[in-house]
Amino acid sequence: MAGNSSESGRTVAARTLALLGAFDVAHPRLSLSEMARRAGLPLATAHRLAGELEAWRALDRDEQGCYRIGLRLWETGLLAPVSSSLREVALPFMQDLYEASRENIHLAVRDGFDALYVEKLSGHSSVPVISRIGARLPLHATGVGKALLAFAEPAFIRAYCERPLPRYTRYTIAERGRLYRELTRTRERGHAETNEEMTLGSTSVAVPIPHTSGAPTAALGFVVHSHRSELVSLVPALRAAAEGIAQRLNESADDRAPGLVHDPSV
Repeated sequence: MAGNSSESGRTVAARTLALLGAFDVAHPRLSLSEMARRAGLPLATAHRLAGELEAWRALDRDEQGCYRIGLRLWETGLLAPVSSSLREVALPFMQDLYEASRENIHLAVRDGFDALYVEKLSGHSSVPVISRIGARLPLHATGVGKALLAFAEPAFIRAYCERPLPRYTRYTIAERGRLYRELTRTRERGHAETNEEMTLGSTSVAVPIPHTSGAPTAALGFVVHSHRSELVSLVPALRAAAEGIAQRLNESADDRAPGLVHDPSV
């Protein structure tokens, strides 16, 4: 049922989703006025919807009156295939990689034009990184993102490269021609590399997780200190883990939905 037409003609569902969409990794805690502004809603509408979401436990409110995503929404999100299957299958392989290296291990899926980080392992000696579970980072400037982009469908690669390519450090490949050449090299060697392209002081290597029905939509990678010289030596272990994850996903395909998310971007 449509809501009040004076509020941009949006349905109640659209306004509710806009309110939830006001939260992201950079804004995990918002006041009511901030929620309303970021969602493009009148304050009264935001107040009413926030109350209903709080009652359902989709939002929690702290002592200062600010809101965070609630446990009920987190529990619901765990039912998504990317959480219930891919993460479940991949985590033991990631733990083995971490135990052998003590470096950052990332698992990401392609969602639209972003790399969505669905799992991460790190330790005290791992290089600090900006990624976190649930974060979205650009495909062209991250190891797992570049692995996903390089092995995507040609139409997707063209669509991505025709967009503006933000530069995050002075080493980010933000020129269309250079990026095309880098993606070609990535496909030829079977793995992606970055060198301080997202964050100064860190470098990464990643491989796509094979997918039987088309282009890979998930990738596995290391992020290490940029002074580490044996980056390529990490590739065999990554590739073995990625192949193991793909095999386990294929074995469980008869019992559950595939663990890789649908990508509606093209």
